Amino acid sequence: MSNSPLLEIKDLHAGIGDKEILKGLSLTVDKNEVHAIMGPNGSGKSTLANVLAGHPGYKVTGGEVLFHGKSLLAMKPDERAHAGLFLAFQYPVAVPGVTMVNFLRQALNAKHGGEMPIREFREKLFSKMGLLKMDQEFARRYVNDGFSGGEKKRAEMLQMAMLEPSLAVLDETDSGLDIDALRTVAEGVNALMNPEMGLLLITHYQRLLNYIKPQFVHVLIDGRIVRSGGAELAEELERTGYEEEEALVAGGKA
Repeated sequence: MSNSPLLEIKDLHAGIGDKEILKGLSLTVDKNEVHAIMGPNGSGKSTLANVLAGHPGYKVTGGEVLFHGKSLLAMKPDERAHAGLFLAFQYPVAVPGVTMVNFLRQALNAKHGGEMPIREFREKLFSKMGLLKMDQEFARRYVNDGFSGGEKKRAEMLQMAMLEPSLAVLDETDSGLDIDALRTVAEGVNALMNPEMGLLLITHYQRLLNYIKPQFVHVLIDGRIVRSGGAELAEELERTGYEEEEALVAGGKA
């Protein structure tokens, strides 16, 4: 068994076309850890999530990303999912005509490389839905088709519950949610956390962190992490904003 951290990002440089967005980002996330990455719009938060997931529109120009001690960047997107990486999208897309139950069964079969018996699948599905306090009727609806913002994010949590990743990356999962939907989604995330799992929360605001408590908070400015601390750092940023960190970066001091 490897003693390597769950996720280790070393001096990562990446962008779109000729535009560099991540400019030497380094971060380590281990099992049973919750990390939050905060930063202003355009700082590179969603770029990081997309690069980790293997989005083909992003180009890595330098650095290294290790997942379970192996090169994540050398893996195709489906191989990353097989290895235990899960990305919850900021804006989940609708898949009309495909029910949640069929989508989840195909995803689970793809991850494990074989057909899970229907009875075993149904037992697992209903168990996870019970854990997330979801009505079983939800599984019969088409994926994200006509879903509210909160329902889309709950569907993402159900996917995470079924796939049981070792690392979950939540890309601004609080985006567009009212306070009740936010609380419901956060309760789902907390219910799914376990000692073998790491969680990377990418968010613009501190409010999500009122419900999902991180041990580590990192400030991302202009493609680099310029400051790290505990949960109190998020509270400070909520009061003061990012102006001080942005000024330090602009002055070349960070």
